[in-house]
Amino acid sequence: METRVAIIGIIVENNESVAALNAILHEYGGYIIGRMGIPYHARGVNIISVAVDAPQTIISALSGKIGRLAGISAKTVYSNVTGTRD
Repeated sequence: METRVAIIGIIVENNESVAALNAILHEYGGYIIGRMGIPYHARGVNIISVAVDAPQTIISALSGKIGRLAGISAKTVYSNVTGTRD
C-alpha cells in the first residue's frame, strides 16, 4: 500500500486530555517515525510534533482523532514523498 511521509503538529492546552492523546499515539505507533515534545511553561501549553509514514487514510484518521480531543489542536503537513514501507 502506498504511504506518505507527514508531520502532525499538536498543541496541548488541556493537560487532562494527555492520557487520551498518548493512547491514540500508542494505537498508531507502528506508523510513527519519531516524536518530539516541548513544554512551553511560559504559555502553559505543550507543543508536540509527530513524524509518520503511513497511508493517507491512516494519517487523516490519526490527525482527526487527535483534533477531536478537548483542548488539543492538530494540523498535518504532507510531504511529496510517497512509496511503500519496508
